[in-house]
Amino acid sequence: MIEFDNVSKSFWTGTQRKVILDRASFRIELGHSIGILAPNGTGKTTLINMMCGLEKPDEGKIRIDCRVSFPLGFMGGITPKLSANENCRYIARLYGLDPDYVEAFCRWMTDINEYFDMPVGTYSSGMRSRFTFSLLLALEFDVYLIDEGMPATTDVAFNRRAGSVLFERLKSSTVVVVSHQAATIEKFCNSACVLRDGKLYQFETLEEAKQYYDYSA
Repeated sequence: MIEFDNVSKSFWTGTQRKVILDRASFRIELGHSIGILAPNGTGKTTLINMMCGLEKPDEGKIRIDCRVSFPLGFMGGITPKLSANENCRYIARLYGLDPDYVEAFCRWMTDINEYFDMPVGTYSSGMRSRFTFSLLLALEFDVYLIDEGMPATTDVAFNRRAGSVLFERLKSSTVVVVSHQAATIEKFCNSACVLRDGKLYQFETLEEAKQYYDYSA
């Protein structure tokens, strides 16, 4: 379960204060995947970062009593000077997993051959995306956080391989996806919320959320 209790979050932009959440309270239960619709620039990434502890609230409490993933595509924790091999073995130890398994899984998933033993800082953006996505899939979570949908690379074979593993994993997990497009959320969720002007409006169905999102745009 992830629970937000009267949570507020804002930033000073230099000219005004941008409100992300204004005393918001909601709960995400395990087994109930949910989407969050929000226009660009309203704080989608900040919201999802708060769900996994990367961002702290200004006020209120966030309670997490399950294993929550880092957002897909997040590069935090990866050291550019280390190779993919060294990075995944280190992160495996942090999560209490078998380093040999995590290394083998990531080698298979990324399929970058000798580059797997070279510093991540030397990778192209596509190779980095493949490695970070592979690392996330190697770690099992109760809740997976997706910001604007599953990241895709220019490697069709990798996208097919990673997508197959992800959707299989989600059959027994919960997903929270934030996006400005309802079509992205439809792939994962049957219900959704709408984030607008610091308020989170909850709806029982995705269709109701879409109607309100389009009407209030």
